[in-house]
Amino acid sequence: MDCIFCKIAKGEIPSAKVFEDDQLLAFNDINPKARVHILIVPKKHIESIKHIERIHKELIGEMFLVAQKIAKEKDLAGYKLVFNVGREGGQLVDHLHLHLLSGDADPLKV
Repeated sequence: MDCIFCKIAKGEIPSAKVFEDDQLLAFNDINPKARVHILIVPKKHIESIKHIERIHKELIGEMFLVAQKIAKEKDLAGYKLVFNVGREGGQLVDHLHLHLLSGDADPLKV
């Protein structure tokens, strides 16, 4: 599989890590759309929200909890959480990822 986020999760491509555990990795977006733009990705490859199943519900919940933890650590007064789904929805990388944005982000252009 030639997935850039899988390669980042495996450490094959360097990233500016913000958080990591056994299931998830969070890192700064290399093309930020806001002052703070962090991607939270599962280490297991899941293509998009269209491809999640009931077995993924705990993982999805953890993604939101990690976003909350990062926002608290960065002392963000407010932020946006965005999943883009499919090309028509703005998804550019076919690996599930949650955008954590703060500071002048337009969620329609993420």
